[in-house]
Amino acid sequence: MLEGKVAVVTGGTRGIGFATVKKFLENNAKVVLFGSKEESVKKAVEELKRIDEGYDVIGFYPNLNDFNGLEKVFNDIKERYGKIDILVNNAGISARDSIYDYKTEDFNKIINLNVNAVFNCTKAACKMMKEQGGGVILNTSSMVSIYGQAAGCGYPASKFAVNGLTKSLARELGPDNIRVNAVAPGVIYTDMMKDVPEELIKPVIAGIPLGRIGKPEDIANAFLFLASDMASYVTGEILSVDGAARS
Repeated sequence: MLEGKVAVVTGGTRGIGFATVKKFLENNAKVVLFGSKEESVKKAVEELKRIDEGYDVIGFYPNLNDFNGLEKVFNDIKERYGKIDILVNNAGISARDSIYDYKTEDFNKIINLNVNAVFNCTKAACKMMKEQGGGVILNTSSMVSIYGQAAGCGYPASKFAVNGLTKSLARELGPDNIRVNAVAPGVIYTDMMKDVPEELIKPVIAGIPLGRIGKPEDIANAFLFLASDMASYVTGEILSVDGAARS
């Protein structure tokens, strides 16, 4: 589905990001994954090569809040592959601090990675996409961007902002043949969930009509569809992939 495409995936070393990288590679894309540390990037690339040594995948660990450094990395990618067709802004962090205890620096940390980094990566990529005649930008949102959550207001606030960027940039970049969409995951079984006791998970599952927690592959499949030509007339959408769960 992505034959001949070049994709960049931030937060691509684990969880939803890693599953998305793998799914794109399975569909014949060339993929550049971003991570926060050299070790995690190297480990992810090696793991993918073990799965299939024919995968065309490399990794970088840029500071997503340093636009100048980030732009250089994007230029390096273009020099290597000649283009960038797809950008998946997936890197992010969350927290559930009460507003009474929320530290300003912790709130800013979430906004920096979940919002500012999306802006920086998009700005660096969209110039290239415009020059080459088009592209696709995909963002990771969240079900809490729609329903909010009872604590940790920084995370849903950041994802509300991601939705705003998605819808606004879809309108702005549409004339340049750049589609912009987001996927809003529900409760997904990632590394963080592995440490949650079963007695705490059961009530969560009980509130999900489909009767299960989502898998990273469920989100990767949504990204694959939106990145492909099958979604050529889809832009400005926030696609909920949550089993009809309600936060």
